[in-house]
Amino acid sequence: MTPIPQLSPARTVGVCPRIDPGPGGDNLWRSERFEFQLYTLSFTCHALSVMWKKTFILLPALLLLAGCATTATNLSALRQLRNANNLYPVEVAFDSRQQALRWDSVQVTIIVGKESYPMRQTKLMRNRWEGLIPLPAGVKTVTYHYKFDYQVTEFGKVGKDSAASHSYKLVILDQ
Repeated sequence: MTPIPQLSPARTVGVCPRIDPGPGGDNLWRSERFEFQLYTLSFTCHALSVMWKKTFILLPALLLLAGCATTATNLSALRQLRNANNLYPVEVAFDSRQQALRWDSVQVTIIVGKESYPMRQTKLMRNRWEGLIPLPAGVKTVTYHYKFDYQVTEFGKVGKDSAASHSYKLVILDQ
């Protein structure tokens, strides 16, 4: 009867019977102790690299499920009729779950290429801003985004933070 191998976390040890021709041609039963690794170092490293790759693939999805701290919602139409003064109104709503955000310090600007245009807060709304994008007469499309600069309370002192929205494309329609 052969003993049952004893398992340990890193290796298995057991006894293996074998027939060994002895001196003079007798066949003797000998038992040898053997040891083999259940997990090799290369397998562990490979498993860790696969696990990390899966983690990095799933990380953006987990962050989306957890939710963003700040959200910008474009409230303006993405297609507007051309007007005589070439000023096109845009409006944005800014929401944040940051409890340290100081709402009275939020300043919003519209970024069009390298130009920036300030926005003003809508009356009676603490999280909405409106502004105008000036465009030359011949322009049919413009890409813009919003930038939010604000102050936050950090362990008793005031710090600065900012957020930016996605890019939006405004199409100007001729009448």
